Amino acid sequence: MSRVRIPHLQKAYREGRRLTMLTAYDATVAPLLEAAGVDMLLVGDSLGNVALGHQSTLPVELSDMIRSTEAVARSTTRPLIVTDLPFGSFEQGTAQAFGSAATLLKAGAQAVKMEGGAERAHLIRFLVENGIPVMGHLGYTPQAENALGGPRLQGKGELGDKLLADAHAVAEAGAFGLVLEMVPASLARRVTEELDIPTIGIGAGPDCSGQVLVWADMAGMGAWSPSFARRFGEVGQALTEAARAYVEETQAGTFPGPDHYRES
Repeated sequence: MSRVRIPHLQKAYREGRRLTMLTAYDATVAPLLEAAGVDMLLVGDSLGNVALGHQSTLPVELSDMIRSTEAVARSTTRPLIVTDLPFGSFEQGTAQAFGSAATLLKAGAQAVKMEGGAERAHLIRFLVENGIPVMGHLGYTPQAENALGGPRLQGKGELGDKLLADAHAVAEAGAFGLVLEMVPASLARRVTEELDIPTIGIGAGPDCSGQVLVWADMAGMGAWSPSFARRFGEVGQALTEAARAYVEETQAGTFPGPDHYRES
C-alpha cells in the first residue's frame, strides 16, 4: 500500500474510524509496527527516555530526532511519519521553527509535532502556510515538565477552559491533528466534539478520535509502564528469556550446533 497521507487520515476521521499511532525510533521496530497496520508512526522525543537512557525528553537534540527519523523512514513504506520538534528547536521564533521542521521533513518525516497552545499558534500557522504539516500537543507536555511539576493530570476544573481555548487556537492555526495527553476524559471528549480535526489521546479516555502509545509501554518491554498504557504483550520478558537461553547454551557448548556453521 502507498504511504498514508493527511487526506487519508481526514477521510478516516470523517468516516468515524479510530486512528492508531505508536512511537518508533529505529529500523528494527518500525517495520514490525508497520506490519501490524498502524496508521501513524511517531518519532517521539520520548526516545530520550526509551532509547537514550535519559530521565526526561529535555536532553534530546534535533540531531537525535534526525537520525531516528531517517531510520524509520528508510525502513517503512506505509504509515505517516510524524516527528517531534524537540525542546529548544522551535521556541525562538518562526525562522528557527521552520529550519528545524524543514530539516526533519528532509530526513523523511511527513509532519512534525509541536507542544504548546495559543502561545505556539503563530509558529504552527507559519509552518503550515509554508508547506509543513503540524500536529499539536496539549495537556501534559513533557517538554514543560519542570513548569508543570512533573507528569500529572492537566486541565482539571477551571483550567479545562484554558485547555479548550488552546485547542481551538491550535486547530485554527492549521494543525491537522491534536494529541491530548493526561487530561480528564470528560475534557478530552469535549475537545473532540468541538474541534473539526482528529484528537489523539494518551491517558485521555476513550472518546478521542484515535490513540497513541509509546511502543515499549504497549509491548511490555520493562517492569513498569504508565497506568494509562495497557501492556498488549510481554515482549521484554520474552527477550530476556531468549537471551538467557543463548547464554546458557553458549556456556554449555551446545551453541553453535551443526546446523549453525559450515566446514566450507
